[in-house]
Amino acid sequence: MKNRRQFIKESAIAATLTAGLGSHTSQVFATGRDVYSGKGKLKLTFKPYTLQLKHVFTISTSSRSTTPVMLTQIEYNGIIGYGEASMPPYLGESHETVTRFLSKVDLSGFDDPFELENILAYVDQIAPDNRAAKASIDIALHDLVGKIMKQPWYKIWGLDPSETPNTSYTIGIDTPEVVRQKVKEAAPYKILKVKLGRDTDKLMISTIREVTDKPICVDVNQGWKDRNFALDMAHWLHERNVVFLEQPMPKEQIDDMAWLTQNSPLPTMGDEAVQRLDDVLKAYHVYSGINIKLMKSTGMREAHKMLTLAKALKMKVMIGCMTETSCAISAAAQLAPMADWADLDGALLISNDVYKGTEIVNGKVTLNALPGIGVQKT
Repeated sequence: MKNRRQFIKESAIAATLTAGLGSHTSQVFATGRDVYSGKGKLKLTFKPYTLQLKHVFTISTSSRSTTPVMLTQIEYNGIIGYGEASMPPYLGESHETVTRFLSKVDLSGFDDPFELENILAYVDQIAPDNRAAKASIDIALHDLVGKIMKQPWYKIWGLDPSETPNTSYTIGIDTPEVVRQKVKEAAPYKILKVKLGRDTDKLMISTIREVTDKPICVDVNQGWKDRNFALDMAHWLHERNVVFLEQPMPKEQIDDMAWLTQNSPLPTMGDEAVQRLDDVLKAYHVYSGINIKLMKSTGMREAHKMLTLAKALKMKVMIGCMTETSCAISAAAQLAPMADWADLDGALLISNDVYKGTEIVNGKVTLNALPGIGVQKT
């Protein structure tokens, strides 16, 4: 049986991708060969970076004003793919853990970046967990392959860039004065995402409703422990133009969550409960839908599989993010045309982005035509 490299070299893959690439296919593979030979060295480099948030970001369990990230690069025959690991506290990753993991990654056994399945399977087995660290390699590898093909990933996947949803703009738990200020800053956005899960939940929503009647989705971050209280809140929120409830109860309370989903007037979305592909089936009939994030799923490849499975199960899907640079945001945005909702505002919440990529235009996720994940260094 011919191996993957021979398959690509003989251009049989071009026929497989024709439906996704349309008239661009011959151009992709003709121009791609000037840097792609099926043989070369994959070189991984990485450096730590700290994101500065524009506002203190408070959820039900914690507050922070910075987020550590790791910026990665994979180089092949002079072409560089960019990646990123974002590490909010609840993921349990840090500059130290990601450095330790990435230092174990040896790509010298691979000379073909198109061997995505083999390379990412190797990376995944190096150590358990470390999902954000793994995502940083996955994103860089996808960016590299897209650049070799001279196409953005949404086109490689055969997606229509006009079908991206509006993104929500996140408002963390805060005082009424700050909440009003954040709502005014969110004027260009058509939907708000509000963090709940403390004893100020009704005050948060009422304060926002003093300023705007825009649709709201709420993220409780497992903050409600009693299912009857959660159901009462669902009805109260439903009356105030709330669209859905994200992770309203602790992920361990599976029976309570299934009961809430069955009885709630609002759809429920699993977030902390849904990390990787195996979790999608576990979430079926427990939640109405799932929130897919690259930092949880280990990157674009598994996120695409999760989204495909969830849609086959007729579950709702949100493409979400952490606080990230435009690198990881743009990578996630390649999947946005498949999603019902998007929460891709992570780069908008920081003051020191080092990339330029996917933009939000009039509240809508707007993809560009740059190859790979669609980013440039600023």
